[in-house]
Amino acid sequence: MSLDFEELDFQETPLGDLTLRRRRMRSLENLEVYEVILGTGYLMSSLFTTVEIALADFGLALLDESKLDVVVGGLGLGYTAQAALRDQRVNSLHVVEIFPQVISWHEQGLVPLGSELTTDPRCRYLPGDFFALAAAEGFDPDNPGRRFHAILLDIDHSPKNLIHERHRPFYSSEGLRKLTAFLRPEGVFAMWSDDPPDEEFMSLLREVFPETEARIVTFYNPLQDCESKSTVYLAQLPS
Repeated sequence: MSLDFEELDFQETPLGDLTLRRRRMRSLENLEVYEVILGTGYLMSSLFTTVEIALADFGLALLDESKLDVVVGGLGLGYTAQAALRDQRVNSLHVVEIFPQVISWHEQGLVPLGSELTTDPRCRYLPGDFFALAAAEGFDPDNPGRRFHAILLDIDHSPKNLIHERHRPFYSSEGLRKLTAFLRPEGVFAMWSDDPPDEEFMSLLREVFPETEARIVTFYNPLQDCESKSTVYLAQLPS
């Protein structure tokens, strides 16, 4: 495979070196692909966005309200946030991102969706640690304890494959119960995972959310010329 490569930004962070890079893939008709890398691990690639989009589409489809207030945990390249904003019912979107550098990429237009998200008046970037906020005051610094219709999470690779060990308390019945303090009645929690459905995590979700399911999302992987699969967990509170 012949590639052109450009490093757009490199920053040292407490969680490891953070890199934004762009590749031109000649074998895919000169497609430009943006990649976010933390340390030696990939966080996101614009080549694979099907599941990030499905996360928002599946989660918001469970809601009947005409106006929705939504939280996205993890900005990345912005595909989950963009999919949420395509739903005309979304009245406000708070996007929580631990790396201020990632927010800066969007504000500076270094990534393809940056201008679209930054100029949408419904979208607000919230610098901070999603997991710390989920265990404390919530996702609106101007209104601590505010409840939302949906919280969409795309940060860790899976409930067991974490970016950092300090996230682990969230993936427990106690951590999930704390999150429900920031959801409205019939509120939805949805989460992306790169692994197959995890029955242990499903059991934890069922302890907190009466309506719970895991949907497998398939998509074509042109790099390996095969079908890949990821998981979207969906959980909803009672009325």
